[in-house]
Amino acid sequence: MKPVHVVGGGLAGSEAAWQMARRGVPVVLHEMRPTRGTDAHKTQDLAELVCSNSFRSDDADHNAVGLLHAELRAAGSLIMSAADSHQVPAGGALAVDRDGFAAAVTKTLEDHPLITIERGEVDGLPPEDWDSVIVATGPLTSPALSSAILEATGEDALAFFDAIAPILHFESIDLDVCWFQSRYDKVGPGGSGKDYINCPMDKVQYDAFIDALIDGPKTEFKEWEQSTPYFDGCLPIEVMAERGRETLRHGPMKPMGLTNAHKPTEKPYAVVQLRQDNALGTLYNMVGFQTKLKHGAQLEIFRMIPGLENAVFARLGGLHRNTFLNSPKLLDGTLRLKARPDLRFAGQITGCEGYVESASVGCMAGLFAAAERHGTACPPPPPTTAMGALLGHITGGHILRDDPGPGSFQPMNVNFGLFPPIEAPQVDDEGRKLKGKEKGKAKKRAMTGRARTDFETWIASSVPTRQAAE
Repeated sequence: MKPVHVVGGGLAGSEAAWQMARRGVPVVLHEMRPTRGTDAHKTQDLAELVCSNSFRSDDADHNAVGLLHAELRAAGSLIMSAADSHQVPAGGALAVDRDGFAAAVTKTLEDHPLITIERGEVDGLPPEDWDSVIVATGPLTSPALSSAILEATGEDALAFFDAIAPILHFESIDLDVCWFQSRYDKVGPGGSGKDYINCPMDKVQYDAFIDALIDGPKTEFKEWEQSTPYFDGCLPIEVMAERGRETLRHGPMKPMGLTNAHKPTEKPYAVVQLRQDNALGTLYNMVGFQTKLKHGAQLEIFRMIPGLENAVFARLGGLHRNTFLNSPKLLDGTLRLKARPDLRFAGQITGCEGYVESASVGCMAGLFAAAERHGTACPPPPPTTAMGALLGHITGGHILRDDPGPGSFQPMNVNFGLFPPIEAPQVDDEGRKLKGKEKGKAKKRAMTGRARTDFETWIASSVPTRQAAE
């Protein structure tokens, strides 16, 4: 059997390769690092996490991201298996030791007998003898390959900036000022309800901090970058501050659900949360603090935060440019390029956003390609599932426009707004009428229950049988 070539060894490419190999399909996985680096990656490991170390909510009953976790696990996902094995405490979220996670994914793929990893840049469209290719080059696709893709599609790619949050050393945090607590004391996978370090601010401190964020020197954009929009799910902290002085208090710095252990009778005006970033607990990242501030300004401004006056940073924030396709116009329902059906796309380049979303699109691309190699067809997952809803957004969920610029197709995290509607339950199991928040929770449970049932049916009946030892 001829191999399927996967270009890009990030979350999507790694998951696609795994899904095909475990179904008996040989794979050649091409990763340009370390031959050619990027502005965001620091290692040569596959599936390196370049932004947060969080896979977000693991609540499969009430959260669309948590539901996506459950579907990936049901599909035998390598990405989820590695994440579960290398989780660190994070309240209701699934966060991972980033180095252990990437090393585990890399070793598993290197050890698989049907997977060949080739290091080196694919600097143009694949040669004709590669009759099945998955392009999963992510938001940092090399300029040469980007140009080749654009030439083949005749379209302009969209682009946005994605900012990286700083990471600091635990031992440099002043725990006489800060305290451990998850919001509302929520206990998540591997957590205890005290999984975040919280840094309190009063109003005077908050106002001074906002002024410093707004006035601080930022990374200068090149002329060709000036019109690139941000993705709203990952706005730099200073951009949020510029949108209104109270924006951060209702976003990543909201004080709700937190009580200062040192001053329990004094309600913080705002709170900066730090989340464990590695298994040893020696590194913590600043939650929601992705930034494009210059490095010197970051040191000065972030040390204004109470408890971080002497903070030592393992990594300061940064910024990189993402590119993605006008996918509803260019791709078919199984992620193939309409102009060249031998090419599939997966991951963030398709216009999804988020770690698990990228892995999910890689999973689907791998399943579709594996079915083709076995001479069968794998239909898309039902739109009632998280994967199906995400795929629907990518391949057909947007109004198509002749101009693929900002305002038409935009990247999206998975969310319940992408799912077909479902009637909300009116009463609970004991026949009592549901009201308010309980009614909303019941509706989410109904939606996730339907999704899991439909996904299990789809994965059992439509996906190629496993044909290789895992």
